[in-house]
Amino acid sequence: MANIGLVAGAGKLPELFAGLARKKGDKVVGIGLKGVTDSEFEKHVDKLVWVDLGAVQKTIFSIVADRINKIVLLGKLKKDLFFRGDVALDRDTELMLGKLNNDRKDYSLLNEAAKFLGKFGIEIMDPAPYMKDFIPDKGVLTKRDLTDGEREDMNYACQVAKDMARFDIGQTVAVKQKTVIAIESVEGTDATIARAGNFSRKGFVVAKAARPDQDMRFDVPLVGLETVEALAAAGGTALALESGKTFLIDRAAVVSFADSRNLAIVIV
Repeated sequence: MANIGLVAGAGKLPELFAGLARKKGDKVVGIGLKGVTDSEFEKHVDKLVWVDLGAVQKTIFSIVADRINKIVLLGKLKKDLFFRGDVALDRDTELMLGKLNNDRKDYSLLNEAAKFLGKFGIEIMDPAPYMKDFIPDKGVLTKRDLTDGEREDMNYACQVAKDMARFDIGQTVAVKQKTVIAIESVEGTDATIARAGNFSRKGFVVAKAARPDQDMRFDVPLVGLETVEALAAAGGTALALESGKTFLIDRAAVVSFADSRNLAIVIV
């Protein structure tokens, strides 16, 4: 039995992890981010502490007070929050960010956070051992496989997505006729797909890939029903995800919806 702190972003992933951990017998103390974490999240944890985004000092105090030495970071966090000036930063957060020399890339931020927390004896956990059922293996999930043309585009899209992820730009790329029509930046996967639809209302493919050296503690690629709905709405026809390094939630609903729209979903 473990005592786990769960820093929860938006979406269902924190809720899923909390349920699995508690079923295993672990105690889960949720760290809710004001304005980000779902208000219903409290129902899924043993205890919930609310903190302001950018309040590292209070977050650490809450973790230490509950005798937690392991935490998990899960859920969506819009990357533009730290650029708009909306987030008030406490002294510890400013000190941590100051060490990055204006480098705000995801991995840089998360690695610095891990170092900072380590000074207090707090380890960031890999949630993958709890989430094995949500990490799909290679194969075709839908009734329909890729067409020859889609497969050519998808092979190219996967390579571009991997290269892009390596530079910590984003994880998602949309391709049509071996032409990149949208690359993810700070707006997130679904908005990237919608943007692709502005350039091609029909027939593009989307690939989502992890970094070549993906640290499963941080920012693991995630796809759920909303992403597949965004693909259909934008006119995309196929989606590829990387095996072993992607979380797929609501799998039954995702596949059912994709089949109803004649979309192809493949794990590569």
